[in-house]
Amino acid sequence: MGATLTAEFLAEAADLTRFATADALAAASGLAPVQQQSGKTSYLRRATGGTKTLKRIFYNSAFCAIRADPASRAFYTRKRTEGKRHQQALIALARRRVSVLHAILRTRVPYQSGYRTPATT
Repeated sequence: MGATLTAEFLAEAADLTRFATADALAAASGLAPVQQQSGKTSYLRRATGGTKTLKRIFYNSAFCAIRADPASRAFYTRKRTEGKRHQQALIALARRRVSVLHAILRTRVPYQSGYRTPATT
């Protein structure tokens, strides 16, 4: 995320402690799928709620990342080869970036491209 999107994110999100998990942040931004149920039928549908500003911030961040970050481009390309349309792959990347951003804010460790979490023994 660039300086402008980061500033917009901090202004919109305000108190970051209100998002206990990355899922909570994704739900607040409208990027998490919503479970729809009726009787015995259950399926996931696209979210229509959430803060539109947060959704736009993460969407624009993902859009810029497919050009600038090789790891994000690889993720986007993999989703496209799985049969997802452009917008679906971009939203999947935005959701992934929510998780990464939440981890960065939680651990206070800067983003490192290609970083893998150490295996626990």
